[in-house]
Amino acid sequence: MDNTKQNIVKNIAQELDSGFECYYNFKTDEIVAIPNFSQFSDEEDFKEVFSDSLDKVEKHKADFIKIETLESFESLKIMEGFVGQLCDQKLQSELENALANKKPFQNFKHLIDHSDYRQGWFDFKQNELEKRVEKELEREKPAHNNVYKK
Repeated sequence: MDNTKQNIVKNIAQELDSGFECYYNFKTDEIVAIPNFSQFSDEEDFKEVFSDSLDKVEKHKADFIKIETLESFESLKIMEGFVGQLCDQKLQSELENALANKKPFQNFKHLIDHSDYRQGWFDFKQNELEKRVEKELEREKPAHNNVYKK
């Protein structure tokens, strides 16, 4: 994958990690990031603040590929993948326990933030998100357009 496409994938993955849905314009390589609608209680305020982005996506809908934020089960799967590859058996056991009980995200975060594996977790998660973005772009690209190649 060339550097431009690699940067696009990286940027989209970072936006997804921040809770933004992304729209990728495969003709211009533009990324439009909009927070997940469900996070806002006032729909009108949301539409006003993001009106330019929403209009741009709506006007050029055929040129955009939408990449949605992760569902909870998808995030959980990434955390489980990270835990499964840890060498530290004590932390691995603590994290498995955290994921199996109430408030798995909060408890996982607390354990990771107070461990030597914090940066390793961020790197792992970013890599997994980038793989997901690559697959999504490849799957969703219009059949008549081969601009997105590995």
